[in-house]
Amino acid sequence: MYTWHKADITPEHLQENKFVEIHLAEKNIGLLKRADKVFAFSAKCPHASANLCEGWLDAQGRIVCPLHSYRFDPTNGRNTSGEGYKLKTYPVEIREGYIYIGIL
Repeated sequence: MYTWHKADITPEHLQENKFVEIHLAEKNIGLLKRADKVFAFSAKCPHASANLCEGWLDAQGRIVCPLHSYRFDPTNGRNTSGEGYKLKTYPVEIREGYIYIGIL
């Protein structure tokens, strides 16, 4: 069962294909708006804890870690470059114009 937390940012304040890092429920969470959908993920790479919000998106829309270029699918956290790591992702709901993130 998720506990839903309201972020202090609206989808309109997110730029398309740009990362924003927020602190919510004692976690550093990265937000990404892509094709008008908002994704939430751990801001730390599961491999070496690099800040993924300092990374970039590749041509397929995967999050690329700035340290070792490991790639992650923002929809499910799957490591698409083959190293076997999984990025923590969080469910997102838009309610009354605000972003809510579900945290276990």
